[in-house]
Amino acid sequence: MEFLQPSTMADALAAKTEYPGAVPVSGGTDVMVELNFDRHRPIALIDLTRVPELSQWSRDDGRIRLGSGVTYTRIIDELGGLLPGLAMASRTVGSPQIRNRGTVGGNLGAASPAGDAHPALLAAEAEIELVSTRGTRNILAEDFYLGVKRNAARPDELISAIHIRPPAGPQQFCKIGTRNAMVISVAAFGLALHPDRRVVRTGIGSVAPTPRRAREAEDYLASALEGAGLWESRGAIPEVVVREFGDRVRAAGSPIDDVRGTAAYRLHSLAVMARRALTWAWNDYSRTSNTTSREN
Repeated sequence: MEFLQPSTMADALAAKTEYPGAVPVSGGTDVMVELNFDRHRPIALIDLTRVPELSQWSRDDGRIRLGSGVTYTRIIDELGGLLPGLAMASRTVGSPQIRNRGTVGGNLGAASPAGDAHPALLAAEAEIELVSTRGTRNILAEDFYLGVKRNAARPDELISAIHIRPPAGPQQFCKIGTRNAMVISVAAFGLALHPDRRVVRTGIGSVAPTPRRAREAEDYLASALEGAGLWESRGAIPEVVVREFGDRVRAAGSPIDDVRGTAAYRLHSLAVMARRALTWAWNDYSRTSNTTSREN
């Protein structure tokens, strides 16, 4: 197996073109597990930790451009206020050692249905930046996941960045697992309220072959909030709406039984998490209104 260590983006792209079957490595928290258990033996590994631009983030046209090599720890410490949903998800990743090494780019590359970053990225309407010697293209997160551990990156492409617009409203993330430390999710849920456009976005993980949005639940909730004038008043959401939203999120899942949990448990927990996340997010939204009124 070849081990390549490019120090520039140009060299990294040239290596990926020469070795299309090579696996990129940043934190290695997913890749090394696959290698240690001999589940995958690529022709080459491309160590991306020496490519400086991949570990940087910046503001770009009103959005955050998050380099694919930025670690979970840095997202928590440096971007918690700008990307709250992703920061919440980052806090649930493994141990401090894994958060110090693991990256969102690596999570995307692995494309596991249980990846912690995926629900937050879906709810935030993130775009994934893919680059090769042929050029750069952006793809919506919802179009990036093709199947279990399969993504839309072409053989000669690297995941260079994630583009996320800071939210106009509250975000939430929930996750259930068998234990708190080093947990792999049994089910996960991300929620983002976008009051500027009066839309709701969701992301669900570990309850389907790929991470996905609960589209019918999003449309139902946005319509219910609009119809009751709640976007403006920020009044309490009727319990019947909260419960129906949870049921529709549940209907978006198509899980299997495995060693971490049954399909029935995953669906039940998904509905509970959706109801709780909505309640927490709406409480945040209502408090923002009250705080603004007092300040004025």
